[in-house]
Amino acid sequence: MSQVSENPDHGWLDDETSPEAVAEEKRLADELRRIIHRLVLVRPDAADLRRAADGAKEFADALDRLRPRGGTGEVSEAGLRPNDPIRHSPLSGTSNPLAPPMMTVQIREGEDGPEGRRTEGTVRFGAAYEGPPGHVHGGLIAAMFDELLGRSQLVPGFTGSLTVWYRRPTPLDRELQVRAWVDRVDGRKRWVRGTCHLDGVLVSEAEGLFLAPREGANLQGILASLARNAASADQAGTGSQA
Repeated sequence: MSQVSENPDHGWLDDETSPEAVAEEKRLADELRRIIHRLVLVRPDAADLRRAADGAKEFADALDRLRPRGGTGEVSEAGLRPNDPIRHSPLSGTSNPLAPPMMTVQIREGEDGPEGRRTEGTVRFGAAYEGPPGHVHGGLIAAMFDELLGRSQLVPGFTGSLTVWYRRPTPLDRELQVRAWVDRVDGRKRWVRGTCHLDGVLVSEAEGLFLAPREGANLQGILASLARNAASADQAGTGSQA
């Protein structure tokens, strides 16, 4: 069975990013993630909060002085650059402290389907993602599926619609098993389905419609489509003010 790892420490790196830098970037994100999760669990007094805020400001000021990374980020979710989008994604980015993160692999053998060509992985949502007491916020489940299904569409495309069925409440701090696959294709349209299980029990599932850009399902097509839609929005705004 052919598997393609989405571990951001493997594969493509830009000319300015060393494996050592990626490892330290991930370690920094892990510590920041730990801070975020602890912050929602503790109840310090004003003096403790003041000291913590002063330390956070000093650290943030130090980060402001660092050289920014290159690139833009408009197309991160399309997964066009094999590592940067994964490292900095808000859902699966090991270098993004906002991400749980979700870890996935692509299985590229067989027909499209839940047991054939698919994406599968795991995710664990900590306390920072709480909605109902002790359970994951439903909006985070929807965002998880948007990313998971988007990674599984085989060619770059934009989310046209996303339907999520919440079968059971999803508990915090439990390892969830996720899976997604292309269900059907019609020209530029791809319908992708996904599931989320906890210990073999289905807790949620989703279907998404993804649209490949009319300019082409590649980086240039994505950028051209974004520019075209931005221009259309600007013209519509100008027209409404006239």
